[in-house]
Amino acid sequence: MTSPIKIDIWSDIACPWCYIGKRHLEAGIAALGDDAPKVEVEYHSFELSPDTPLDFEGSTTEYLSKAKGLPLERVEQMLEHVTGVAAQAGLDFHFETVAHVKTLKGHELLHLAKAHGTQLEMKERLLKAYFTDGGRVNRIDELVGWAEELGIDGGEAREALESGRYADDVQADIAQARAYGIQGVPFFVFDGRYGVSGAQPAEVFAQVLQQVDGERDGAAA
Repeated sequence: MTSPIKIDIWSDIACPWCYIGKRHLEAGIAALGDDAPKVEVEYHSFELSPDTPLDFEGSTTEYLSKAKGLPLERVEQMLEHVTGVAAQAGLDFHFETVAHVKTLKGHELLHLAKAHGTQLEMKERLLKAYFTDGGRVNRIDELVGWAEELGIDGGEAREALESGRYADDVQADIAQARAYGIQGVPFFVFDGRYGVSGAQPAEVFAQVLQQVDGERDGAAA
């Protein structure tokens, strides 16, 4: 029996295209139906804006305007565009309530969730918390609450976050991205061989999976 196709994804919680790319990948797999190969997905940490303050007091529009040196009107147009693309993917973005914060603690929680076998569910929960619910993904109390939602003991989650148990793992992911030359996310690596950058359409992911699966069959023949 062949092993699943491994899909390693570098992604940030505060990255709208990472959420959209997640949906496009899922749609690409679903589109293959019964012909879809088995896959194993693992998320890796990436900090898109390392200079983000722990808590930015202001709107996402204001933050991006200052960070990118763009007029507020231009940023608003950009966010409207992203919100529209997200809606087409079935996502409900609310940039007016997004709490722009540093995401490293959220990434630590993702590593704890991986140890519990619930990383994919936690990734979805944190993205929804950030882009839809206005959650603060750097606040331990909120992170512990989301951990408990997924069946992780709250005491263990709090201890892991307060002690920084997974901080080195987060930095190791970021260092690996740097070694691969990854400068933007989402970035998908299929079977350790093929890299796909950005929130590509679902059909692109389907084609890559078919290609990797076909090459495996050819090698096994």
